[in-house]
Formats: sequence, structure tokens, C-alpha cells
Amino acid sequence: MKITKAIVPAAGHGTRFLPYTKAVPKEMVPLLNKPAIQYIVQEIANSGLNECIMITASHKQAIAKHFGKAPELEAFLKEKNKLNLLDELNALIRSVKIDYINQDEAKGLGHAVARARETIGNEFFGILLPDDIMISAEPGIKQLIDIAQKENASVIAVQEVSKESISSYGVIAFDKQLSNDLFQIKTVIEKPAAQNAPSNLAIIGRYILSPQIFKALDEVSPAANGEIQLTDGIARMIVDGQKVLAYKIQGTRHDVGTPVGWLKANFELAQQDPAYKSLF
Repeated sequence: MKITKAIVPAAGHGTRFLPYTKAVPKEMVPLLNKPAIQYIVQEIANSGLNECIMITASHKQAIAKHFGKAPELEAFLKEKNKLNLLDELNALIRSVKIDYINQDEAKGLGHAVARARETIGNEFFGILLPDDIMISAEPGIKQLIDIAQKENASVIAVQEVSKESISSYGVIAFDKQLSNDLFQIKTVIEKPAAQNAPSNLAIIGRYILSPQIFKALDEVSPAANGEIQLTDGIARMIVDGQKVLAYKIQGTRHDVGTPVGWLKANFELAQQDPAYKSLF
């Protein structure tokens, strides 16, 4: 099984960061000196994937601009002998092909993923949610790729969460534990009440999915809010006989979609960066 493509759903309004996100996409909030979305694309590149399908919207033009050519800036930096400041970003741009697909209506994560159907084709593929920044020795999505290839199955990342937080997540029910960190999923439930949660294993923003997810998303009904839930599509895949595993991903996950999570991510990254750690 060869996996070469990843979807990054990035069309949301980022209401938890208003008023900052009135003008700037939430994916462009800075983590040290780089926008959060650059960490996501770097994880894609570091995992051996070579194509990123960015699901965006008309108010997210800054993302494409960040990963595009900037001849005036480069000319200025060259004149000042500072062109090296763009070396890391330019190397990333060369290593990953980025396609942009518009999600014209906010109809949920499942709807966003389905927008990439034609670009993905009949291949297994990754999904990285840009709110979730992973700090780990091995890239988060690469951990899932290795398992998907070994097991010939879809794999979603999970982590243990407290009973108080469980209702904010999609949660797995499993019928088989294959190892300490690997589970075969029986079904998934979107944001269950704490007393109804089938486990304490919550889905986080990394997936490797079979192309069968597109058929499954066609079969599910919208949720009460009118959105197509990716978790409902995964549950439908399992009903249709697809093997779906859950893996307790190794590393630290930060939800940079909230101001508190963003602050924590900046603090941890700064402690690990030689240019900043002396400040602590």
C-alpha cells in the first residue's frame, strides 16, 4: 500500500480566536516564528508524503500566499543578504505539492474531506487537522502510515481523555485490543455524554483512511446541525465491513485552535528551541 497524499481541512472561521481571525486565518497564528499551518505541512513532508490537499475558503487566501512565490520579498532579502531566512520554507514548498480546494459552505468535517474525492482517487490517504499540533520523535501521521501499511487498514489517532472532557470528542468503542496502543474499532460516537461514552479513547486530528470513506460519507445523513460528520462516515465504513483501527499516538498533542492550547504549544516549542530555551 502506497500512501502519498494528505488532506488538511482549513476552511473554518476560527471563532475562538476572534477578533484576531477577522482578518487572519486561524491556521496562520504564529508558533514561535512560523505559522501553525507550516508545522502541519512540515509533518506531511517529514512523513514521506508528497501531496497536500488544502481545503480552504475565500477568506483564507493568506495560506496560499504563504506557500506561494514572493519575488519582491526575495529580491529585498537578497539585497540585504538575508535570503537564508526563507530557506526552510522554500525547501518545504519544493518538497510538497499543495493543491487548494474551496469548501464554499461550512457543512462539517465529512463534507470537507469529501471535497477532495477526485484528487485522492482510489488510494489510502492521510488527514491532518491543523488545530492539532503534534510534538513527537516520529511524525504523528507517519506513525499511522506505518500501521496502515502493516495491517492493510484505516487507522485513526486516539488519546486518553478525562471523563469531564470526553463529550467534546468523537469516541471509539473497540471489540479487540491488538496491543497496548492498538485497537480494532467496533464503532465511533460523536461527542457522547460522559455517562454514555464507550471508552476514554478520544479521536484526535490524525487519520489514515481507505478511499471507501467517500462512499460511506455519501450514505450517512447530516447531523442535527446539518453537518456531515467524518465520525459517522467512519462508523458506516465499519458497518460495511471495512477494518478500522485506533492507535494511541505517541507524543504530545496541542490544540492550537484555542488560545490556551496555543500558548501551551508556544511554551513547549520555545523550551525545545536553542534560540529561545535560554529565556526559561
